[in-house]
Amino acid sequence: MGECLVTQLAHAISCHSFHFHLYIRRDIIAASCHDIDQEFPALILAAGASSRFGRPKAMLSLSGHVGGGQTLLDCAIGQGRVLSRDVRVVCGAWYPLIRFRCRVQPSRWVPVADWREGMSASLAAGIRSLGPRVKGVFVLVADQPLLDQDALRAFGEAARGFPKLPVAADYGRRPGVPAYLPRWLWPQVLELEGDQGAGCLLMEANATRLIIPGVHDDIDTPEDWVRIRELLNQTSLQARRFPN
Repeated sequence: MGECLVTQLAHAISCHSFHFHLYIRRDIIAASCHDIDQEFPALILAAGASSRFGRPKAMLSLSGHVGGGQTLLDCAIGQGRVLSRDVRVVCGAWYPLIRFRCRVQPSRWVPVADWREGMSASLAAGIRSLGPRVKGVFVLVADQPLLDQDALRAFGEAARGFPKLPVAADYGRRPGVPAYLPRWLWPQVLELEGDQGAGCLLMEANATRLIIPGVHDDIDTPEDWVRIRELLNQTSLQARRFPN
């Protein structure tokens, strides 16, 4: 049964027919957007200290571009809203400063007391903040401002259409964020330790991988930021249709 669903999803991706499959569920989705948002929230992981960068990446300003005073975290919250109205920011280092610097507020801030333990602590805190009705959760990071919105929307539609299947961005040899973690995978996520993300679990679960342009343009160093700012200068935030 699982292989059949994967085959159907792969066919939908290859022929760009996400909307055909979505129409089957359109009435359900339109019936109660609020209920659907509760079933498929989005987590933005922004708890790290940005030690390699030297200062908090989440507060990097996109001013000078069409985004005005927008920060990287504002942009990430906008990306999360492409997937769900229930967008939660998992925070640790630099909190509450990043909260005060944000122009766009999420549905909820989720502080992580043990953020120094790494990515696993952030994932665990985010998942524990979710209610019993949630079927699966989208996971994003705050330092990928060039994600293609159309591809991100298709990613969300694919996950909602097949809620029990893990879905992730294709990084070539591995799956990665943005990712969708169905509820049945959460117990294994909660067992992760240190700076280990869910990539290994997504690999073991044979997650469906989707090409999302922009996933390789993350910001780890000041040199990355210079390069990405140049790209943002070439193509405005408005042209990339990041929602405010």
